[in-house]
Amino acid sequence: MKMINLRALFAGLCLLLMALPSLAAQPEQTPEQMIRDSITELMKQIEGREAYFSNHLDELKAIIDDSLENVADFRYIGASVMGRYFSNATPQQRSRFVDTFRKTLIDTYAKGLLSFDYREIRVLDNQQASRYKDQASVDMEVVAMDGTVYPVSYSLRLDDGQWKVVNVIVNGINLGLTFRNQFDQAMREQNRDYDAVINNWAPEIAAEELEQGSNA
Repeated sequence: MKMINLRALFAGLCLLLMALPSLAAQPEQTPEQMIRDSITELMKQIEGREAYFSNHLDELKAIIDDSLENVADFRYIGASVMGRYFSNATPQQRSRFVDTFRKTLIDTYAKGLLSFDYREIRVLDNQQASRYKDQASVDMEVVAMDGTVYPVSYSLRLDDGQWKVVNVIVNGINLGLTFRNQFDQAMREQNRDYDAVINNWAPEIAAEELEQGSNA
C-alpha cells in the first residue's frame, strides 16, 4: 500500500503538468481555472490507455517531456534546488544539472503514471489569494482508493505572461525544499564536487514520509 500511494502522489503531479500545455495559450484564465480544466481534459486522453503505454514507455516519456517544456520552469527550479551552491557552479554545470533533474522527474512520473490508482482528483473551490500578482498557489486533493485524502499545493510564477509551476507540496512535504536538502547533503558528502553530484543525482522521497506528512 505504501508504494501504491507514493506512486499515486507522484503521478498526480505528472498528470496535472501533462495537461497544462493545451491551455497555456489562454492568458485570461486564472491558474485555478487552468488547472481545473486541464484535469478534466487530461482524463479524457489517458483513460484506458495504461496498457498501451506500459509497452511504449519511451513514447510516454516523450509526451511528458514535450508537455513539461511549456509548463515547468526548470531553470528556476534547478537554481532553487542547487541553493547556495548555484552561484559557484559553472554555466555548464548549471545547465547539466537542470537537464539531469528534468530527466529524473520524467522517469519517475512516467513509471508512476502507469500505476496511478485513485478515486478522485479535485481542485478546491476556495483558493487563497496571493500577495503578489506574479505568484500563485493552487490547492487540490488526491483521494486514494482507500479514501485517504492527500492535499497537494502547486506553486506557480508568472513568466513572460505565462503561469509556470515551480514547486509542489504533497501532504505538507515541500518537495522543492526536500530536493534542495538532498543536493546540499550530496555536495557535502562529495566534498563539493559538482560533477560527481550531478552524475549521481537520484533524488528520493520516502513513501512513509509522504503518507505521514509534515506532522509526523
